[in-house]
Amino acid sequence: MAERKATATNKKAMSRRGSKDGRRERGEASIQRIIDAAIELIAEEGLARLTMQRIATHAGSSNALVVFHFQNKENLFRAVLQYLSDQYDRLWTKLVRASDLSPVQRLSGAVECGQIFSRLHPKWVSVFVVFSSDRKSMQMYKAISLPSDLRYNAESRALIAEIARIGKYSTVDPGALSESLNYLVQGAWFWDHLNPSEDRSDVLRRTTSVLLHQAFPRHFEL
Repeated sequence: MAERKATATNKKAMSRRGSKDGRRERGEASIQRIIDAAIELIAEEGLARLTMQRIATHAGSSNALVVFHFQNKENLFRAVLQYLSDQYDRLWTKLVRASDLSPVQRLSGAVECGQIFSRLHPKWVSVFVVFSSDRKSMQMYKAISLPSDLRYNAESRALIAEIARIGKYSTVDPGALSESLNYLVQGAWFWDHLNPSEDRSDVLRRTTSVLLHQAFPRHFEL
């Protein structure tokens, strides 16, 4: 008798956990749909006139549900920016931080990361550009995304310094070269946002290749 009661109790507990897990999954899916809708609208229309109701409609949701998840538009925008920053960091980690990569491979990955991210997710890049160039949202960008950007630059600079040391490239300035590469990628992001094209140019890849070859001719081919 006691065993049957224990079994029944365990089944009820498992049922409750399953129900909670289901609700959590539905809630997470709902949040992601809203974030995705916000990304599309920000990329296409900017921030100035975007409303919670507009985002809710685009997500196929209700304004009440958007408010339930995010409370206000600022929190939603923060969630969007954090989501995109996390996605970029995942790609950076894969291309740059893997333990089995050489310094040359890591630096190549650092340069390619921005190019790959832009090619795969042009709307995500447009959202980054909007947040970083809009006066009201710039502080949000500085708080959420800029610290990661500075870490990426520091990692690139360290890799350049390591390759210069290993290859005995005494004239290479790691700070100047890392900033130059960063400017190229950031400039390409802004240009592609302002001048979107299905036929994306290969200029950025070729330009960064030339720059790295000039700095490290024995380690980077054209």
